[in-house]
Amino acid sequence: MLDRRDRVLARAARAVRDGLLPAVHLDTVPLSLAVWATTDPVPFPVAAQQEYTTAQTGAPWGAPWSTAWLRVSGRVPDEWGDDPERRTELSIDLGFLDWRPGFQSEALIWTADGRPVKGIEPAQRVFVLPEGPGEDLVYFVEAAANPDVAQHFRFLPTALGDRATAGDEPLYRWGPIVLARRHLPTTELLRDLQALSGLVAEAGDADARREEILTAIERALDRIDPGDVAGSAASARGELAEVLARPAHASAHRIHAVGHAHIDSAWLWPLRETRRKVARSFANVLALMDADAGFSFAATSAQQFAWVKEDYPDLYARVAERVAEGRFIPTGGQWIEPDCNLPSGESLARQLIEGKRFFLEEFGVETEDVWIPDSFGYSGGLPQIAAAAGARYFLTQKISWNETNTFPHHSFLWEGIDGTRLFTHFPSADTYHAEVSAFDLRKAERQFADKGATNISLLPFGWGDGGGGPTEEMLASVARYADLEGSPRVIPSTPARFFDEAMADLTDPPVWVGELYLERHRGVATTQIALKRGNRTAERLLREAELWATVAAVRAGAHYPHEALRRIWREVLLLQFHDILPGSSITWVHREAQEAYVRIEAELEEMIAAALRSAIPEDAPTDSSVFAVNASPLTEAGVPALGGGARVSDSGAPAVVAGAVGDGAAIDNGLLRVAVSAGGEISSLIDLRAARELIPSGATAGRLCLFHDTPTTWDAWDLDAHYRSRPVPLRPQVNLTIIDADADTATIRVHRSTDASTIAIDYTLRRGEPRMEIAIDLDWHEDQKVLKLFLPLDVHADEASFEVAYGHLRRATHTNTSWEEARFEVVAHRWLHVGEPGYGIALANEATYGYDVTRETFAGTPATVVGISLARAPRYPDPTSDRGRHRMRFSLRPGAGIPEAVAEGYRLNVPLRAVSGASAELLEPLVQVTAPGVMVEALKLADDGSGDVIVRLYEAWGRRSRGALTTDLALSRVVETDLLERPVDPRVVCGQADATGIPLEFRPFQLATLRLARKDLA
Repeated sequence: MLDRRDRVLARAARAVRDGLLPAVHLDTVPLSLAVWATTDPVPFPVAAQQEYTTAQTGAPWGAPWSTAWLRVSGRVPDEWGDDPERRTELSIDLGFLDWRPGFQSEALIWTADGRPVKGIEPAQRVFVLPEGPGEDLVYFVEAAANPDVAQHFRFLPTALGDRATAGDEPLYRWGPIVLARRHLPTTELLRDLQALSGLVAEAGDADARREEILTAIERALDRIDPGDVAGSAASARGELAEVLARPAHASAHRIHAVGHAHIDSAWLWPLRETRRKVARSFANVLALMDADAGFSFAATSAQQFAWVKEDYPDLYARVAERVAEGRFIPTGGQWIEPDCNLPSGESLARQLIEGKRFFLEEFGVETEDVWIPDSFGYSGGLPQIAAAAGARYFLTQKISWNETNTFPHHSFLWEGIDGTRLFTHFPSADTYHAEVSAFDLRKAERQFADKGATNISLLPFGWGDGGGGPTEEMLASVARYADLEGSPRVIPSTPARFFDEAMADLTDPPVWVGELYLERHRGVATTQIALKRGNRTAERLLREAELWATVAAVRAGAHYPHEALRRIWREVLLLQFHDILPGSSITWVHREAQEAYVRIEAELEEMIAAALRSAIPEDAPTDSSVFAVNASPLTEAGVPALGGGARVSDSGAPAVVAGAVGDGAAIDNGLLRVAVSAGGEISSLIDLRAARELIPSGATAGRLCLFHDTPTTWDAWDLDAHYRSRPVPLRPQVNLTIIDADADTATIRVHRSTDASTIAIDYTLRRGEPRMEIAIDLDWHEDQKVLKLFLPLDVHADEASFEVAYGHLRRATHTNTSWEEARFEVVAHRWLHVGEPGYGIALANEATYGYDVTRETFAGTPATVVGISLARAPRYPDPTSDRGRHRMRFSLRPGAGIPEAVAEGYRLNVPLRAVSGASAELLEPLVQVTAPGVMVEALKLADDGSGDVIVRLYEAWGRRSRGALTTDLALSRVVETDLLERPVDPRVVCGQADATGIPLEFRPFQLATLRLARKDLA
């Protein structure tokens, strides 16, 4: 038989294009249009009071990032009558560039009395009017002239990402804005044909069902009268009724369709615009709920709800009503959908604390899932953080973007570094903004990796990234595919229902251990250096502010700034969004983020200073060169952890010496000896205690290498493996000098340059300190380049250890498998460690996240090479990325194990703070921990205002540990809690408090939160 599929589908497509679509709207009536333009968004009451001028279809409007308020007025014709087969709509074309929602002009429709009622974008152009025949109408349309920064993702540099460079020329022309009367039978016929055509397109060649549907489609097309489409629509639908009524097979894959609108909180638009995108999307959802009582919708990010509450109180009240009904579903439980590799463990914990607390306080809703479909890889520490906040489930989709390896599961248990397991699902349609097309459904079924064990998957549907959400057409598809032969069953669902059923169905789930590494977007560990530094600084200062404010409150009765700390935490959490902190947004976003970090740092520094002034009496000694406070969980230079005291220097250690060695230079502090060649690279690094040369024979360390960095796609995101094959030579000139040479310190400074940039590297030794400090001053003005610093080290390491959230993990240095080969650029937090049995080396950093650790042979002997990614220079979406001055600091500590690596990370990142007016006995630590490897990561007052002290601890060395927590506080009880400070069954407290303190027992990397209830507050 001749295959007729293509012929019939082509005929149907033309009938849709030329017959049905033009016939959907039976009549249109022009409206009166008037416009008022503004540069920045304004509230509705301000806009409504302005002087409007007449607007015409075809007139230009909208300089980039401006707003035009359009006043639309008219009258519904009397003759339209009240016909259940006809619906009156306001149809709006803003002059859309194409069909893509979220990346161009958008609008929000307001009633004349100031109620936001509907979002408008290319995929949702109509608003169903409540006005009937003969009634007047007035609406305001708040139209945003957002430029098309995406440009169909050709990754071309553009000036549109910053209002200062985007220009003033109008981007759009008003399209038709009319009253329209929709013919509902024609609309339903259109949707029937689209659903069945999609089903046929996905069917197999020998499928009898396919032929049956093709025959029905042909009969329906024969029934359509080109001269009277509306009059023949019902008859044509009748020819399709039987094939649409056939139920799905009993064994059909079951797809839980969950309405969703993934809205990037900043990306190719600024935060300012995201606030409006959320309102438009929420308004769309509420309109759909009004029309369809069975529709529910899941929305993540408490921050986005908070924006709506602040900016659109009427809309928020309507959202709250639907939340109470269980139809508008807060999900995800985080403040924002963050990057999941770069933030600290405490930051990831606060994402859940702030997100879950917001939903509990606002709606009484306890979210049980973590929903992060679009972050760029997921830390191995995340499962226990999620579980510690009461989460049971995890969802992402991003791992389907892997370039090398296909992830082997879609439903599984994800085991974190401490052994915690979290039920996890990857939607097998490989998208978080499905259209519920036959293509989406068959792809989800075809790709589902866990067939045989279960046949349930989840499909998030609704326009995403730039928002918009589900559409009426998508809901129509859900209805048609709900129980249709030849298709998976589609179940209108919620996240909770899906996860409960999926867990019950998968009785023996597979287990994936460790991080969920994304084999793509590796460059985001390096892009936008200033944001990485700002985040690390903010995390440190928040730690200090909470600690010293707690000390001041407990020791001196000072006010504890609950609200200020919560506000700052939320701002820092927002800046950890997965397109802000990774550096993958437009110039506007990055500039605002940098400004925010400067403001945050200043406010926290003042808060810390005020707390220390309260905690330390003014009449104390004033030698600030001796006294310091230490916010680290480890004693440093004699200053106790979490307390204050006199710094102790090792004055008995040998003096540091420096001198020339041939054309190079050398420095020596009796513990380490460093020699730098005339070429500016470390030719020798000797651990004098171990009598061990650490630079492999035939190699040098401190090698600066510049490479062309031209990813195939996704410039700011991707660091492709081929960069290594495209080196760019640095200038041969090297300026080598010895500076700051005295008995206590000596530094060798190396100057290098490219045609556009200059690099100064300081190698420093200090008296009595077993480390070499590395400071880099980079004036960076490259284009599409990446700068790496390589440190070959003479240790034989099959694996290297990298700090991650609340612990560390080991990654292979070899490429035995494709999984290991694909992991050629990885993230480390404050330190990494390479070693062999009996000897290791730690490298700590101040704010640098991107690394590679490989094996290389020098003079016939294998060695370990640590590569540090210092800077990139992508051109899209921010053509100014990272150009400018940057300062970076590292610390290399030979002879170090994991405990020393942990200590080095804290030393460099939580430095001692000199304090005037103090003596050692005045600032005893509130708590001390004797369990080896157990770190106090947060010490604060309880969020409920009770005055109880909260201590967050984790085991950092990867070992079991026993000890005690001691305090001089008078306690009524000690309670182990979850992250939201609610009591849980004890997991680390292993007995009653006694003279030695509160007994603790930790598993490797275990996280715990303790509430210390004070007797003086009882």
